[in-house]
Amino acid sequence: FFQAEDGIRDHCVTGVQTCALPILWCTMVRTQSLYDKIGGKQALTAVVDQFYTRVLADKKLAPLFAKTDMKKQRAHQFAFLAMALGGPNEYRGQAMRPAHAGRGITEEHFGLVAGHLQSTLEWAKVGKPEITAIMTAAASLKDEVVGH
Repeated sequence: FFQAEDGIRDHCVTGVQTCALPILWCTMVRTQSLYDKIGGKQALTAVVDQFYTRVLADKKLAPLFAKTDMKKQRAHQFAFLAMALGGPNEYRGQAMRPAHAGRGITEEHFGLVAGHLQSTLEWAKVGKPEITAIMTAAASLKDEVVGH
């Protein structure tokens, strides 16, 4: 929508970002997705690979993946994260609760995975605001992943 401010400027509101521009020269501005901000497909592929390297090296987490096809798991994780970060929506996996049901995932496991995700994002030199946004989104999934 457009809103006059002192009769001098209009505001364009895209739902994500507001910009003040001269009257009669209002252009809708698109903000860059988190997917794009972290470097797109190439960067996210490296993040997913490094993340699972860390997770599988963790003695408390590795048993959870003992019977998992890791190539398929990496592809699912990439697709899910790409979608969640505003990139291509190619995720075709289950919803979080059924995907994690019966796996014996505890709050400790969830915390360890979150720690590996954060350290991997830091390793990839993802910016602090982006890490905060990603970790907040990950934390919001806890009730869907733990104890089902």
